[in-house]
Parts: sequence; C-alpha cells; structure tokens
Amino acid sequence: MQWFDALIQGVLLGGMYAQYALGMALMFGVMKIVNVSHGDLVILLSLVGISLASSFGLGPLAVMAALVPLAVGLGWLLQKAVLNRVVGEDPLPSLIATFGLSLALQNLMLQIWSANSRSLPGGGIESRSVQIGGIYIGLLPVIVLAVAVALTWGLDLMLKRTRFGRALRAAASDVEAASMTGINPRAVYASATAIAVGILGFAAVFQSLRSTVAPADGGAQLIYAFEAVIIGGMGSVWGAFLGAMVLGVAQAIGFRIDPGFGVLAGHIVFLLVLATRPQGLFGRA
Repeated sequence: MQWFDALIQGVLLGGMYAQYALGMALMFGVMKIVNVSHGDLVILLSLVGISLASSFGLGPLAVMAALVPLAVGLGWLLQKAVLNRVVGEDPLPSLIATFGLSLALQNLMLQIWSANSRSLPGGGIESRSVQIGGIYIGLLPVIVLAVAVALTWGLDLMLKRTRFGRALRAAASDVEAASMTGINPRAVYASATAIAVGILGFAAVFQSLRSTVAPADGGAQLIYAFEAVIIGGMGSVWGAFLGAMVLGVAQAIGFRIDPGFGVLAGHIVFLLVLATRPQGLFGRA
C-alpha cells in the first residue's frame, strides 16, 4: 500500500512540476529559446502575489486573477525588450541574456523582500485532505493536477488547431520562410512568451500555497521544469506533462526509500533518460 500511496503522491507532485514545465516546453521545446530566468519568474510572481494578498486582503483566487494577467504582460515585455534582440539559430545569446536577467531578478527580490521565506495563506485549503482507503489525498494537490491537465490540453489545442499555433510552429521551424508567408515572427514570439509566462502565474500561486518561497528558490523550479521537458521529449506539450509525472513519481518513491533520496532520485531518472533516450521518453528519434 505504501508504494501505491507513493505513486499517487508522485502523480500529484507531478501536477506542480507540469505547470513549471509547460512554459519551458513552449519556449525551449518549440521556440528553441533557453530561458534561464524561468524559475526566478515563478518566485517573483509568487512574492508579488503574497504581497498583494497581505496588502489588500485577497484570497488565492483573487490573487490568481490579478497575477496571471500581470504575468502575461511581463512575458510580452520580456520577449519584446530582451529576447527578440538575441533570438536566432544560436541559443547561446538567449541563454546569456536570461542568465543575466536571472541574477538581476534574484538581487531585486532580495532588496524588496529580503531572504526570508514566506507563503500565501489559503484559508485552510492547503491542509485539507480526503481519505480513500488507507490513502490521504490532499485537496490542493488535486486542484493543482486538474489545472495542469486543463492548461496542457489548452496549450496543445492552441498549438495544433489555431492560426496562431500554426504561425508559431512555422516561425520556430524557419523564420525566413514564415516571414515570406506574411507571418511576423517577432510578434508571434512575443505572444508565445506572454502565454508561457502567463502559465507561470498559475504555478506561482500554487507554489506559494503548497510551501514557502524565498528569492533564492528559482534554481530548483528551473531544474524541475528543464528535467520534465527533457524526460518527456522536446517539442511535445503532453510529453512535458508526462515527463513531469515521471519526475514526480521518481521523487515520491525516492522519499519513501529515504527522506534524503527523493530529489536525487528524480535527478538520477533524468540522467538515465538522457543517457539512454536523448530524445525523451515520448519524443521522436
């Protein structure tokens, strides 16, 4: 029973990682933009949400309603002001630019919020659970997983069924050919980055409800998002989602083996996938 419980808890944990990974899947897997500041944006949005809640007495839903549009605007500004100037066939310029942005964001957050950790009050939802058999399932992780499924489905549908999705995939495949058909790659990329960072607005609220956040925590979110995308397979939104499930289950089983082995178990699974199937578990060779 304990291993089945670990499987369930791992899938629920994977729902949180999937929300980190979706934006990474869109930027890194589709647009080939390496955004090293990905995790720091999650933490920045989390701290802004916590400040909004404490200043105006807002609940989690109200914070999310304010934070997601803010995240969309931040993503659009990031692409327009920074990434459009360095995007190209070579991923190195975008990596360097976002690495500098990551350092700047960390120092900015330290100046504003200090190094103390804090969390978003959820009115008790973060501690509620239901018992099914001998397994306790938290209400908040179930909500996180449901939102992750909805976001994944919506993002996949957008990429495959909408005119914008086709334009994005065309621009990511060949910028010059897409420009010749009337597509403005810079405008398309700005909208895509706005969507990618907008998804982090959901992740930021749930992350600050599940645990405490501090300005130095961005690196962990970046690693989990990156590992989920690589495990699932680049270029696949559902692959990133399933990669997050694999990562969450690996960590949950690792925690059951030894409390200090959980995070390391996820890293080991990532390295095994990278060594044996570099295209990812659900990617094409």
